[in-house]
Amino acid sequence: MTSSFKAVEPAGVLDSTHAEAFRKAVDEALSEEYEIILIDLEKVSFIDSSGLGSLVMVLKKVRAAERKMYICSINDQVRMLFDLTGMDRVFEVFADRAEFEAKVLS
Repeated sequence: MTSSFKAVEPAGVLDSTHAEAFRKAVDEALSEEYEIILIDLEKVSFIDSSGLGSLVMVLKKVRAAERKMYICSINDQVRMLFDLTGMDRVFEVFADRAEFEAKVLS
């Protein structure tokens, strides 16, 4: 297993229409045996309940594979959704990729 990370970068709206592609991207990163999966949400403008469910689902898969998952670069809408649903206590979220690299990879 490598000690590097794989960034998964969904874009646009993370909803039921795009959730399957997102889950497949995370599955691919897991099959490539990356120890750390970074979900970079910089290009995501909106997440609905299906998208949030997908994030929880992939977190469970990552943990079951004994790997780590982090999230970075969330916008105000996503931050509000995380705060309202308590997901801010479930996911470890970094302001941006630079903060993630400084705190996790160094």
